Amino acid sequence: MSDITPATLPGDDFVAPDCDALLKILYQDDDILLINKPSGLLSLSGKNPRNWDSVHYRLVHGQKGMSPAFPKAILPHRLDFGTSGLMLVGLNAASAQHLNKQFQTRTIQKRYVALLEGWVGDDHGKISAPIAKDKNQFPRVKICHITGKEAISEYTVMQRLEQPRRTLVQFTPHTGRTHQLRIHSQSMGHPILGCDLYSSDFSEGKADRLLLHASDLCFEHPASGAQLHRQCPCPF
Repeated sequence: MSDITPATLPGDDFVAPDCDALLKILYQDDDILLINKPSGLLSLSGKNPRNWDSVHYRLVHGQKGMSPAFPKAILPHRLDFGTSGLMLVGLNAASAQHLNKQFQTRTIQKRYVALLEGWVGDDHGKISAPIAKDKNQFPRVKICHITGKEAISEYTVMQRLEQPRRTLVQFTPHTGRTHQLRIHSQSMGHPILGCDLYSSDFSEGKADRLLLHASDLCFEHPASGAQLHRQCPCPF
């Protein structure tokens, strides 16, 4: 996901801190899992052995409180390290391929909840700002109208909070660029609290995690064809 998909490590020398929080299975059948990923857990294992702990590793090898393991689990859907919430998992190759096609054709609808710095002025809005890799500041991306790829995010204000001023918003991304919601939030002058890449607040103690949560998924079941809408309550 990207905040959307694909997920990225913060950098080649990054070592993820230990994540004691467990991923939770919210739905399971013969073809798919829906899980709640905790913030601070990688979606896929990194090359560094200290970054082996991940959603995929825990599914394949099992984790405390999860029995049995899912050795054939495939992740057509990923979330960034700091993002929590809903992830869709394929339990066989056919299901994963079907889900992957849905993500590629943008027929899966995703919604996120985020807590932003300051008060967002408009109750509703659309951000259309193309995104490109920032070769000088990997793994950051940048808004670039010359080389950037199309990126569109809609938002709805859910609540405006005081002391300090913050805005709880629901995001609906219509594209899946890396760090899309993070860079789009920054571009409108209201970075996501706890963002270590696009906001300075992380080091100031305002948030101890990225306050971005994948709350909703609407998709077609890869075997039955049923249209499903699943939700995961926001923890902040």
